[in-house]
Parts: sequence; C-alpha cells; structure tokens
Amino acid sequence: MPITPTYPGVYIEEVPSGVRTITGVATSIAAFIGRARKGPVNEPITINSFGDYERLFGGLWLNSTMSFAVRDFFLNGGSQAIIVRLHNSAIAAEIGLPTGEPSPNDRLLLVAANEGSWGDNLSVVVDHDTKDSTEPSPDPNLFNLTISEKGGAVEKFQNVSVDPNSARYLPPVLEKSSMLVGVPKDISDNYIMPNVRPEEIPPASPVPVVTGSDGNALNYNDFCVLGTKNNKKGLYALEKADLFNLLCIPPHTFATDVEINLVGDAATYCEERRAMLMVDPPGGWTNKDTAKNEFTDSTTDYIGTRSNYAALFFPRLKQSNPLRDNQMEEFVPCGAVAGIFARTDAQRGVWKAPAGQEAQLKGVPKLSVPLTDAENGELNQLGINCLRAFPVYGRLVWGSRTLEGADRLASEWKYIPVRRMALFIEESLFRGTQWVVFEPNDEPLWAQIRLNVGAFMHNLFRQGAFQGATPKEAYLVKCDKETTTQNDINQGIVNILVGFAPLKPAEFVFIKIQQLAGQIET
Repeated sequence: MPITPTYPGVYIEEVPSGVRTITGVATSIAAFIGRARKGPVNEPITINSFGDYERLFGGLWLNSTMSFAVRDFFLNGGSQAIIVRLHNSAIAAEIGLPTGEPSPNDRLLLVAANEGSWGDNLSVVVDHDTKDSTEPSPDPNLFNLTISEKGGAVEKFQNVSVDPNSARYLPPVLEKSSMLVGVPKDISDNYIMPNVRPEEIPPASPVPVVTGSDGNALNYNDFCVLGTKNNKKGLYALEKADLFNLLCIPPHTFATDVEINLVGDAATYCEERRAMLMVDPPGGWTNKDTAKNEFTDSTTDYIGTRSNYAALFFPRLKQSNPLRDNQMEEFVPCGAVAGIFARTDAQRGVWKAPAGQEAQLKGVPKLSVPLTDAENGELNQLGINCLRAFPVYGRLVWGSRTLEGADRLASEWKYIPVRRMALFIEESLFRGTQWVVFEPNDEPLWAQIRLNVGAFMHNLFRQGAFQGATPKEAYLVKCDKETTTQNDINQGIVNILVGFAPLKPAEFVFIKIQQLAGQIET
C-alpha cells in the first residue's frame, strides 16, 4: 500500500507486478441429459466416475439410454461428467409411520428424496435409544430414525424430534442431511404427531402411503417447453452449471431418435455456452446409402442442425447388454466418443483431432454398419464422421469434422480440433480477463493485457498448439490505440485482438513412390 513519509529514513513499498496469470479451462467436461432410475431432478450434478453415477442415479437401467452412454464415457477415458436427470410424470414414494394416536391417519409422513419406483425399496426403523432414554422423564418427542435402501445406502439420524421448536426438528434435519427421504413440504407442523414412544410404535412399522412411479418416456416438452430456460429446467438446467464442454442427449428410448427440433435447440444452446454437441445417427441409418441420402436430402431435415458447434458420428455401436443376459444390442456412440475426446485432450491436447489409431473405442466389439474406405470417403466429404473397424487396431473413430465440415462449404470451422481450440481460448480469456473491467482505459492497462494474454498464448505455443516455428507466426495479441480508439474509450470499451494459426488434422496422406533406374553419377 502507498506510504506517506513522515520521518527521515528508508521506506519499503511493494509494487504490484501487473502479472495476472490466465489459466486454461477444462476442455472435456461432458454433460448428459436424460432419464435415470433415481437422483435429483433438473439439477446438474458433477460426477467423477461411473461408480458415482451408480450411487447417485441408480446405475444401468433399461429405461435409460443415458445410463449406458455415461458408462461408455468413463470406459473410454472420460474423467468428469455433469448429469441432469429429467422425468415425465414420475411420482415419489411416500411412507407413513404410525404415531400411536387413535386415528390411523395420524402418521409421521416421509417422502422419497426424488421421484421413481426406487423409493418403494426404502425401509424405515424407529428406535428410542436416545440421549435421555435412561433418565426418569425422557423427552417424549425425541427418537432415532434409520432409513435403508434395499441393497444400497443406510442413513441414521439420532436424537431427532417432532417438536418444531427443537434444534433437531426432523424436517430441516432430513432436508440438509438425507439423500434418501424428506418430509413433504406441503404439510403443516401439526401433521407430525409428537407421541412417538416405544410402547406406541413397533421398532419397524412403515405403512406405504403412495407407491413410487417411474413415469413415461421423455419427449421434447421435458427439455424445451416454454419457460424452461427462465426456470432453468430441462435442457436449460445446465444454466446452473459453471462449465461444460461436450453435450450428449441420448435417445429417449432404445427404439426412438432424438427429435430434430431438440437437436437444433441443443446446438443453439451449445453456441451460447461455448460447447460442442455430440449428435447420434438416426436408428434408420442401417447402411451407407441411407445415411448419405437422408443427410443430403434437401426436402427433409433428418439431423436438426448444421452447426459447427456439433459433430455427427456414424454408425451406432454394438455392445453386450448386461441387463439382458449380455445380448448384443445397438447403442448410440455419443458417450463413447465423448470419452475419446476427453482421453485425447488429456494425452495430447485439445488441438489434437480425437480420431485415428489412438482413438480406439473401448468396450465396443462390433459396429452396427461396417464401412469400406470408399464408403468412408463418400460420407467424410459430407461432414459425417465414420467409426471404423480395422484389423489389429479394432474399432476406431475415423473422422474429425463438424457438421459444417462438408467440402463444398469450405468452412474455416470444418475441423473439430479447430473449433474446440477456439472455444478453449475464448472461454479461458473470458474468465481470465475479468479483472480488466473498470480499470482505467489507457496504455498502462493495454500493456498489462498484452503481457497476460501474450503469456497465455505463448504457453500454448510452447506446448505445440499452433502452426508456425516462431511465436510471431503462431499467434498475435494486439491491444493499443489502434484497436481501441478514443471513441471506444469514451464508450467504456477496450478492444483486444487475439489471433492464432490453428493446427489442422492430416486427413489425407500421400506417399509418392518412384523407381530409380540408370542413375548416372556426375
């Protein structure tokens, strides 16, 4: 801090260096939206393994294509995912505990923490071995509550009370601490009766009040009905997530495809959030000709978007289904491919195309449509990324184009790694330059911006993220009186120009072979 000199002598003052390190954001957080057996609804929950998914959302489920996609994501190298569970008319199970009052309707009512038939597997035990149980006059409102899920978690809450004035009043205790049950929010305090004593209630006597239901298959309205964005529900529940890079919306059932208008809405949302949408091929694409004809059909849209923030992978995967005696069935590839994106980012960097010999699909013994080189060539030039089976290498991702990657479009965002690299830089600089807001808009500020943004870009250059042999060839950072005019300053604007020379994947490798015969030495 500044020092005011008052006496003759030496003063020490620390001067800020102006260095504000810009940290690169994560590049492979995958968001999954769909149906699950259990778990919070319309809430983005971060998980770091499929074990987390099993614990929080119930694991693999025949009514959830999302559960299999999440499994494939972690199996293929994914490290962090965000799960948004949705449901269509599901009902939470309710359990009533008799309180000993004359009326059979006087019950301590508990409700499963979230909707679904999983709540029917809950059991509740009440005991009275409380902290004052040995005293002459124990608190009549005090008891212990144990909740168990069949084959799952067990929760025990000691010394809880049905007295609203108690510090251990049951409703807030369950709301803050229980992952299994709660108390319905629409009941009055008087509904929970206080006379729970050993002589009045057996150790375990739950009475089913409402049976849980899993509801129906999802549809477009569960994702994008009017008001879902403002209410942060459905697709827009991700508004409550700080960051995601990849978005997967598996089909609502194994026999249907995602609605094309939902794909379009999801692609638009990805553009807002600087993320990429993983688009699955329609189930009717059972051969190359169908895929090519429907993808290029000018009268009907079979995909839903042509955004460079989206990428399509064909064909579907054939895997064993452990819930059906390991029979071979078809699954969408979005989760597995997202896992390969994450694995490639960790091993090589976001600038490396997530395709090639390193992009092996793990846990995928077969593909639904085998493709030849010629067929691959027809689809690749349209912007359809092919999954291929090769001897020795197995099943590989063999394409890296966005849905704006058709040759005839000649788009600068043709390739997935170019688009993702730009998104990585944009998001990192967006977060790393927030300190600039409200700073004095003149050369000292511009110099600090050039220093910090330049250091970030130079670090990427050293990692091999750009074309060019020198920093000057690889990137530029410009922020001065040429980018920010006096009129900009008057309007409170500072303009920062950042450019980079992207690496583009070598799709086509030409080897020219020539015979050398009769060479004359001179």
